[in-house]
Amino acid sequence: MRPSKCLIFIALKISMKIAFILLPIVYLLGNGYLFLRSLQALSFLPLWGKVVFGLLFWLIAFSLFAAIGLREFALPDWLLRTLHTAGSVWMVFLLYAVLLLIVADVVKRFVPTMGHSLWYALPVACLILVYGYINYKHPRVEEIKVTTARKTEGQTLRIVAVSDVHLGYGTGVSALQKYVDLINAQQPDVVLIAGDLIDNSIQPLIGKPFDKVLAQIHAPHGIYMVPGNHEYISDVNKVKQYLKQTPITLLQDSIVTLPGGIQLLGRDDRSNKHRQPLSWLLERTDRSRPVIVLDHQPYHLAQADSLQVDLMICGHTHRGQVWPASLLTDKMYEQSYGYRKWNNTHAYVSSGISLWGPPFRIGTRSELVVIDLKW
Repeated sequence: MRPSKCLIFIALKISMKIAFILLPIVYLLGNGYLFLRSLQALSFLPLWGKVVFGLLFWLIAFSLFAAIGLREFALPDWLLRTLHTAGSVWMVFLLYAVLLLIVADVVKRFVPTMGHSLWYALPVACLILVYGYINYKHPRVEEIKVTTARKTEGQTLRIVAVSDVHLGYGTGVSALQKYVDLINAQQPDVVLIAGDLIDNSIQPLIGKPFDKVLAQIHAPHGIYMVPGNHEYISDVNKVKQYLKQTPITLLQDSIVTLPGGIQLLGRDDRSNKHRQPLSWLLERTDRSRPVIVLDHQPYHLAQADSLQVDLMICGHTHRGQVWPASLLTDKMYEQSYGYRKWNNTHAYVSSGISLWGPPFRIGTRSELVVIDLKW
């Protein structure tokens, strides 16, 4: 890695750590701002009404964190699902409510006869969320054709690649069934899952037919998956045990040869600080045959290109999921979304078929990726 790129990478890592420290502070400040502005608009309420409003406001504001913190406890499913949904929706509602309040305040300077800014900001924020929810519920099928320089037996391989399904309280059995039907409609030869199949815990999956729905996937050459950071959050050993109930083969720094001689190299997630280097893994492949690398997080794509990987498939970024987070992911990664032909490597970073947390896609799309690989 050149010194300039190395410095940029270090700066980005430091910026990400600072961002994770600042995000809770910004979230608290945003909630505090919206709470105070709401009290101003609700000044007509009696004291007891303001107290009830305050209790409900802060309960919703912290409900997602409560759901995550209590995920391993044997609490009623409806309670954890309600907390998760309410808190997830609130995160995005807060973002747009605050932004629109600021815009409404600016407009009010020029139109002083306007009422309280809150009564303009909240309806628009709600309309944006409705759009985002509808958009999320309709994933698109992204099709690309890739031709490799290396030859092998056969002529084509149809890959269906999905990532970031996040099964749990956010993505339930009915949503998974829709995704499986969409996968099967593409008539794949092989299905590749680029990590984060599970959300934050396998607990919400226990006793529900997620495994039976996954078993409906039809792919004659197999279903392969690599762990993502959420598999580690969920306890990767528990995830491995759960996947034994399904037709999915988990790859962790391992290589399988697909029919026709194509080699699939599945990397462990970088959450495992002891995962093997890509160069070491590639030394254990037949470099005369095409190599597909499946890796959850899209880091070091330039290195993969220099090592002459034929095709690399990643996920993780969600492309920010909602605007303006998409602007940040574009700066954080070498390739934050979509297809790119590097010098030697075809790379695709998926925005994910589902999402984490808030059930909205605003300025981004959920997707399933169909790659017709030719040689």
